[in-house]
Amino acid sequence: MDPFWQTKSLAEMSRAEWESLCDGCGRCCLHKLRDDATNEISWTNVACRLLDSESCRCSDYANRRRRVPDCIKLTPQALDDIDWLPPTCAYRRLHNGEDLPAWHPLRTGDPDSVHRAGISVRGRTIDERHAGPLEHHLTAWPGRVPRTPQPAARKVAVTRRGSS
Repeated sequence: MDPFWQTKSLAEMSRAEWESLCDGCGRCCLHKLRDDATNEISWTNVACRLLDSESCRCSDYANRRRRVPDCIKLTPQALDDIDWLPPTCAYRRLHNGEDLPAWHPLRTGDPDSVHRAGISVRGRTIDERHAGPLEHHLTAWPGRVPRTPQPAARKVAVTRRGSS
């Protein structure tokens, strides 16, 4: 049987299915700057004050919009107007007709697979309360798809046959 994300549209998913699409990378919780003249987005390594830098999850998800009024609530309808989700984001990928990547926790069954694949922001952010001007923290990596680690080559024992 095919997984729900391959058989349902985003609008057809239950709340639990929708929430499970989040891989826990934390990239959407980084501050971004938009150029007024070009509409281009620039990424920073500055994280929202509610982002837990170890788990890469919101530390107060249920109250995030009350505590951070400009926090965006993702919905299937909102995805048409949101152009700043990272290219690795499951919501963006599914909205664009792509499948979940091999490292996604729904595929691996392991919430740490996003960290091992180098997708998450773990160890790469600064808290907004300590950052100062966002312009001093511009970086490109959050808006890129990193090369995912290749499986380690298997070592195969080679035996020589002697001549008889």
